[in-house]
Amino acid sequence: MSIPRTFYNANCPVCSAGVAHIRRLTGGGDDLWVDITARPDALASYGADVEAVKKRLHVIDRQGVLRVGVPAFAALWNETPRYRRLARIVRLPGVRQGADALYELIAIVLYAWNKRREQRQARACRAAVPARGAE
Repeated sequence: MSIPRTFYNANCPVCSAGVAHIRRLTGGGDDLWVDITARPDALASYGADVEAVKKRLHVIDRQGVLRVGVPAFAALWNETPRYRRLARIVRLPGVRQGADALYELIAIVLYAWNKRREQRQARACRAAVPARGAE
């Protein structure tokens, strides 16, 4: 594989904004930026499902290796001239562990927030549809 492919949750405003920012800087066609909610089986051959991608960023790097979390960000940043130095920094021993811990905390909070958003949207949709026979 020559260019990394990024798998993300487009229903998450924070995730979408981050991906849009990096995408503007790196370019690439739609096939390199995969919304897992639109293509839920996109990572099935790697053993990752929709919920896994909703929880953490996934990137298939230039070598065809699936990277998750901070290593996924590092693979993306490595392709982004402005962020290459950051990619090297987060790979350093000690920094990597700290970055992993921080990412895990953010990922847990963001996933829970998005789950609540999905539930609220589902309730709003159900409330907007009149019950059968209520017409």
